[in-house]
Amino acid sequence: MADLFFESIEGVKKPYIDSLQRLLKQLRSPFAEGDDVGIKLHWGERGNRSFLPPDYAREIAAWLMDRGAKPFVFDTTVLYSGGRRTAQDSLNTAASHGYTAEFLECPVIIADGMDGKNVVSIPAGYKHFPTVQVCNIFEQAKGFVIFSHVKGHMVSLFGGAIKNLSMGFASRAQKQRMHSDYHPVLNKKKCTRCGLCVEICSTKAATISEPEYPKYDLKKCIGCAQCIAMCPEMALQIFWNSDMTVFQEKLVETAAAVWKKIQNKSVVINALLNITEECDCLPGKNHIIGRDLGFISGYHPVAVDEESLKKTGTDIFEKAHPGIPWQRQFTYAREIGF
Repeated sequence: MADLFFESIEGVKKPYIDSLQRLLKQLRSPFAEGDDVGIKLHWGERGNRSFLPPDYAREIAAWLMDRGAKPFVFDTTVLYSGGRRTAQDSLNTAASHGYTAEFLECPVIIADGMDGKNVVSIPAGYKHFPTVQVCNIFEQAKGFVIFSHVKGHMVSLFGGAIKNLSMGFASRAQKQRMHSDYHPVLNKKKCTRCGLCVEICSTKAATISEPEYPKYDLKKCIGCAQCIAMCPEMALQIFWNSDMTVFQEKLVETAAAVWKKIQNKSVVINALLNITEECDCLPGKNHIIGRDLGFISGYHPVAVDEESLKKTGTDIFEKAHPGIPWQRQFTYAREIGF
């Protein structure tokens, strides 16, 4: 975990390809010639403006090809409505953001399959999850580059390599298991009854009848929090069914189970660029809360995430999302041997 590399973007023009190239030159490649290597990343929700441009993924793919590996880029489908709920929609969104096979010079795939059924249960052995269900990508790839955009998140405080391994590899069912501890609560004083929460709810848990306020069927609610994040009046808040630390622990357990499978054949890269208040899962403009710093890489996601937060400072995330027990990600990772 001591091997960490940082490259600043000072004096370099966007996109910061020169900085990424300098970083990649320092890394030991765990990949053999002919290996299929998956580049796990997030190409942004439809309408999102804060996702990382595909130039960086293309540079990582080129670095892998120079070493004789055969790269491909991948992500998984999501719980909520929008441009990544189905595999085809997600591929269309990727293409609209420049993530095409032609530009990247490598394939772009949906790892849980075009029907969402390319999943497998792997051992976890932790208190929340004896097993976790994730995309069955392990047979397709001999190695991985975990390429993560560091930014804020309304439930985990920040998103980096740990979140990319957990939510990013998880099946839709596993994503729901991680989200199951919270649901929306309405502040009627702020609500304008615009109906947006009803419009975007993927499970029809939200309903509205004029002139009434929206109602939420908690039996149908899957806790994706899209309605909370997208409410224009901030009239919805998170209500936790359990201790807020439970979500942090579930996030870590899923990431740890994935890491057990791939730890000896993976490289982790975090981009401290375009640091926004919320995840790239949200459409529209996303407020910038931190300046561009550069790239951090290493061979363990916990170490890379910790170093990333040292570089950015945690105050920018804590100001955006107060009261989230984010430290539990790191204390719990050590408790379970991750």
